[in-house]
Amino acid sequence: MTKNLQEVEPKEEELQQRSRAGDSIAGAASASDKPADHPQAVTRPAARGGFGPPADPSLNLGVIGNCSFSALIDARGRVVWCCLPRFDGEPVFNALLHTGEDASAWAIEIEDFASSKQWYEPNTAVLRTQLFDSAGQGVEITDFAPRFYSRSRYFRPLTMVRRVKPIQGTPRVRVSLAPRFQWGSTPPQITRGSNHIRYVGPDFALRLNTDAPVSHVLSKQPFVLSREHNFVLGADETLMDGIADTARHFEQETIAYWRTWSKRLAIPFEWQDAVIRAAITLKMSLYEDTGAIVAAMTTSIPEAPGSERNWDYRYCWLRDAFFVVRALNSLSEVGTMEDYLRWLANVVIGSHGEHIQPLYGIGLERELPESFVEGLGGYRGMGPVRLGNQAQEHFQHDVYGNIVLGASQAFHDHRLLSRGGVAEFPHLEAVGEQAIRVYGTPDAGMWELRTRARVHTSSALMSWAACDRLAKVARALGLTDRAAYWHGHSSRMREEILAKSWCEERQAFAESFGGHELDASILLMTEVGLIDARDPRFISTVEAMEKSLCDGPYMRRYEAADDFGKPETAFNICTFWRIDALAKIGRKAEARQIFETMLAARNPLGLLSEDTHPVTGEMWGNFPQTYSMVGIINAAVRLSAPWDSCI
Repeated sequence: MTKNLQEVEPKEEELQQRSRAGDSIAGAASASDKPADHPQAVTRPAARGGFGPPADPSLNLGVIGNCSFSALIDARGRVVWCCLPRFDGEPVFNALLHTGEDASAWAIEIEDFASSKQWYEPNTAVLRTQLFDSAGQGVEITDFAPRFYSRSRYFRPLTMVRRVKPIQGTPRVRVSLAPRFQWGSTPPQITRGSNHIRYVGPDFALRLNTDAPVSHVLSKQPFVLSREHNFVLGADETLMDGIADTARHFEQETIAYWRTWSKRLAIPFEWQDAVIRAAITLKMSLYEDTGAIVAAMTTSIPEAPGSERNWDYRYCWLRDAFFVVRALNSLSEVGTMEDYLRWLANVVIGSHGEHIQPLYGIGLERELPESFVEGLGGYRGMGPVRLGNQAQEHFQHDVYGNIVLGASQAFHDHRLLSRGGVAEFPHLEAVGEQAIRVYGTPDAGMWELRTRARVHTSSALMSWAACDRLAKVARALGLTDRAAYWHGHSSRMREEILAKSWCEERQAFAESFGGHELDASILLMTEVGLIDARDPRFISTVEAMEKSLCDGPYMRRYEAADDFGKPETAFNICTFWRIDALAKIGRKAEARQIFETMLAARNPLGLLSEDTHPVTGEMWGNFPQTYSMVGIINAAVRLSAPWDSCI
């Protein structure tokens, strides 16, 4: 990817703050670990003496959120994406997918823009952006969504706070706040008060409380920024305290929350900043109200340029959510799992032992009909823009294994307040019975193929995993007969999977029973424990995949053409699966090299999308992708030197 963002050394006071906050231990992070929390600079001069056009759309974005909603902010501090009142709601700011004059965004611009820096306050989800003009005058924008413990609950309002202050000279700024409703088709009705502006839509209203001149905000009139101003955008309610006091209090408490949360992570010795940034991003992907975990915060970012592989990922896939929970559990963060298990229990019990969809809405919605959004041009003009996801209609048989894998820890982990027991076990067994029924039958597979059904090895693998884990849970509960029952099914499936998926000609396990083609999901065989990584068949499978699926360090999902042709970009989680496989089979040095490449492929704030172009290195696909952030954590945990090797 062609990057115009360069690392800038933090100021002395920033270094002191990091030291006080325990943000890092000297020598623990590699050079490529820096993008997560180090200031990044971008330079693109505007026309002198005026306000230039906005930055070109890219995925060099920061994300703020509080487990109720999120917003994406570009390198110049422009809010380009924010859906309300939930992750899967309508975008009140849609400029990421629309570049027309009627695009909705929230910009705080500096006149005669020359350069900018952007970084996260260490170990938090608080984003800071500095803008400078050609004379060296500058402003600093602090963005966050309030989250902290208050009144016996987590306070996480649908509120975005922006604090703006001058840091050098007397710069002029322009505030342009232009929300729209109903996917950009409806401008708001606007009313004003002495210190607030109301943006009224058909279904809900937003209120901006600010101590900046309301007239200047409404007219987009440039003004000299002589002191700090605060902007609190949220529900149509008055603030209990003063605007500045509220913004300051929210910032202090939000920083304290995230630093306390990060401090409790059991992180690996190496790549600490990368792991912390990934973990915070995964936490922000939790919709705490119900416990759902979204796969990504965007819709319709194409997997490759002009490919029309544009999907809506703002829902909860049971597969993706399991991997998120597993990654956070590896860092001893079990709170997200507890929230997710609330959501999952509703899915399981509501299924009555029958078919379970691969994804649901974050409020447990079953119907997510796919449609096109008219009027939005798409990311860089590459439509279509989709709402909903047809995959909710699919039969993806790996879902049952992902449910059991996601829930099984609740029966073993003594730290949990609500542990699984004999009363809960029959519900999980009902999922296992469904895994037995669908085992060895054709499905759409984990890659959600729309026009082709096969007996996918990865789906059969997860049916085995369901039976294997149920046997272990039954033993833990002292249910000897049930343990024997589930062990019998898992043993039968294991033998059959290893026999029927093996392709003698390719000397590899194939993507389907009796198949010939290769698929990166087969690497999960060792992840879930079906086969030992040192088994010669698995080693030869890895080698075969490297010849057919890898473009240098990057790995594609599969080699066969799908509904849209052959994939052009590398799927990041597949590259991370390869890293894990290489480490397990004894090629750890190569695994580390590829991991460093993937760390360098992150955007300047340490975030990854779904795909990486193997030639340009540019990020594609929905953003930030939980699968990809999971890969960062898993690889670091797998490859890091132990703490006792250095201290």
